[in-house]
Amino acid sequence: MSAAKVILLMGATATGKTELALEISRHFDVEIVSVDSALIYRGMDIGTAKPEPEILQSVPHHLVDIIDPAEAFSVWDFVQRSRDLVEEICQRGRIPLLVGGTMMYFHAFEHGLNRLPEANETLRQRLDLEAQETGWQAMHDRLAEVDPISASRIRSTDSQRIQRALEVYQIAGEPLSRLQQQKTTGYAGRMEKIILAANDRAGLHQRIESRFLSMLEQGFIDEVKNLRARGDLDLSLPSMRCVGYRQLWQFLAGELSHQEMVDKGIAATRQLAKRQITWLRKQPQENAFDCLKYSKDAIFRVFNDAF
Repeated sequence: MSAAKVILLMGATATGKTELALEISRHFDVEIVSVDSALIYRGMDIGTAKPEPEILQSVPHHLVDIIDPAEAFSVWDFVQRSRDLVEEICQRGRIPLLVGGTMMYFHAFEHGLNRLPEANETLRQRLDLEAQETGWQAMHDRLAEVDPISASRIRSTDSQRIQRALEVYQIAGEPLSRLQQQKTTGYAGRMEKIILAANDRAGLHQRIESRFLSMLEQGFIDEVKNLRARGDLDLSLPSMRCVGYRQLWQFLAGELSHQEMVDKGIAATRQLAKRQITWLRKQPQENAFDCLKYSKDAIFRVFNDAF
């Protein structure tokens, strides 16, 4: 495992990672490991921009369509499964290509889970609003359902610690009490990073808007209708909090007009891209390529030099 080399293809939403990964697969013997916290869910295809079945079959893909939307999948699960996959792919003599935009997954793969997720201000504000509506006792009751160990240690009046424990659970999909016991080391093999950079923010915003409108034309609303009709899903689940799904759920519940749903869905996707871009700018930039005008030959040279 220590000698395994991997390629990390990272980029914000709508930067064209899937298209580039497929182009790479035509020139190099790769297997793709998805680094995407939405593509893991079965039945969530349109809103996640999941590749078509024929594309998924054209080159080996991993960690796509692996769980039901009602099930949990934590960062810990991703680290364990992705590292096992990398070892298996290398044993087959192929190149592991990790592709996606879930930066928390990339960070955990590279550095391990030696610390808890960083604070998410947007999520904290949402938890504060919920607490204003229901009270901190109700929030503590919710914590007791998902993390009884932490709830037993935290007073129902300790709003700050209740908020943090719920925040960690919603980000990581694992109870705070369990994460505090789990430690993993950083990845021991060699990594080469390829970044699809969004140098033209206006151009990326246009891509995001066009893609969201295209999803609606492809039947995104019906997809969410079918998910709602199951009866076992709600907005407290990580799957239904994915960008776009929350806004369509609220539209179907009568909480948003159609235009409000469109506007909020596009805005939420742009906010996601902004967070991804901020994280990517902290990465080494020697293999960063403009997503709108990169040279495939330059990217292929990264593979040739690495392998």
